[in-house]
Amino acid sequence: MLIRIDPASTVALYEQVAAAVRRAVADGTVRRGEQLPVARELAASLEINVHTVLRAYAVLRDEGLIDLRRRRGAVVTAEAKPRARLNELVGELITEARREGMSADELTHVLRERYT
Repeated sequence: MLIRIDPASTVALYEQVAAAVRRAVADGTVRRGEQLPVARELAASLEINVHTVLRAYAVLRDEGLIDLRRRRGAVVTAEAKPRARLNELVGELITEARREGMSADELTHVLRERYT
């Protein structure tokens, strides 16, 4: 599993690590039952603090994606539901936009303006 981070990004390092793991699970690079890299080793390879990796792993644990155990490390426990929450929110946004009479082009324009 390849994890890359961008130290210049406004996204917190721990969130970048968590997002990389989510993507790896979603695209099948990492499967249920597989062990993730040991936090200390991953931190060293990314040249970040071990607590940053541990925080990312804690977020993933809280999401139910991984299990953390002493001496066993981080293990993927669930099949990813890629962007499930995001898809749910987009559905709600589309419903509300239709209710307001907004076209798809108008909604896309608003999203592009707000995203940057």
